[in-house]
Amino acid sequence: MKRMMLGGLLLSWAVLATAEPLPPWHNTPMAQTERTGQVLDTATGLWLSADDLVERLAQAEHVLVGEQHDNVDHHQLQLWLLRQLQQQRPQASLLLEMLTPSQQPVVDSLQNDDIEAQPEQLAEQLDWSPGWDWSLYGPIVIWALEEGVNLRAANLDREEIATLYRTPVAVSPRYSDQVLAELRETIEASHCGQIAEPQLSAMRGIQQQRDIRMGEQLIAAPAPALLLAGNFHVRKDLGVPLHLDGPAPVVVMLHEAGKSMPGAEQADYLWLTPAGPEKDHCAQWQQTED
Repeated sequence: MKRMMLGGLLLSWAVLATAEPLPPWHNTPMAQTERTGQVLDTATGLWLSADDLVERLAQAEHVLVGEQHDNVDHHQLQLWLLRQLQQQRPQASLLLEMLTPSQQPVVDSLQNDDIEAQPEQLAEQLDWSPGWDWSLYGPIVIWALEEGVNLRAANLDREEIATLYRTPVAVSPRYSDQVLAELRETIEASHCGQIAEPQLSAMRGIQQQRDIRMGEQLIAAPAPALLLAGNFHVRKDLGVPLHLDGPAPVVVMLHEAGKSMPGAEQADYLWLTPAGPEKDHCAQWQQTED
C-alpha cells in the first residue's frame, strides 16, 4: 500500500513538474472578470483550474472541445491542452472540423514523418482551406504530426455538401421541435436574414450531416480521441453528441467572458477566455453585395 501511495505521489509531482502555465492572453481580459482562464463544471457549479480540467479529461475516451473560430486565445488554449494531456497519457487521435476526407491521404502520408517543410509549404501540401486561418490552426496540425498523433478529417467534402444542398436530407428524428426552431433561427442569423426555403432546409441538413459525420469519425478513431470543432457543433443538446449512441463524450466549450453562460444541457465544462474583437459579419455581407 505504501509503495502504491508513493507511486501516486511521484506521478503527481512529475505532472506538477512538467505542467506549463497558461499562454498569455492575446485578447484583453475584461477588468471585472476574475474567472478568466478558469473552468466551470456546469453540473456542480464549481470553478476548476485548467490543471484540474486536464486531470479530468485524461480519464475520458472521447472529448469534444468547442471554439470560437476566430478567437486566437481559443487556439492557444487548445494547443496547451493537447500538450498537457499528452504528458499524462498518449493522445491516440485528434480530429479536426477543418479537415475533409479529400485531404486525408496527404495527412496520412505526413504521419510520423519528419516535417521538413516550412509552415506555409505544409499548408499548401495539405491544400488547406483559406476559410480556416492557417496561422491559428497550423501550430495544432504541426504538433499532431510531430507527435505522431493520429490526425483525422472530421468534416464533409465539398462535393458531399453540394449534393446535400441540391437534395436536402430528411430531418433527424433525434431533433426536438425546440432544437429545430433554434437551428432555423441560428442559420437565418448566420446568413444575416438573407436565406429562405428551400435553401434554409438544405443548410439545416448540411449542419445535421456534418454533426453525424463528426460523431462517426470520433467513434471510429483510436481512443483517447479528441475533436476540435465550433461551439455549435459540440453542443450536447443539438450537435455531435445528440447523434451518438453509447457513452456520452465529455464536452468542453471555450467560452468568451461577458457572454451568456450555457448550462449543463449544452456542455460539461465552460473554459472562460477573453472575448475577441466584435465583428459585424452582416455589415461585411452587405459590403460584398454592394
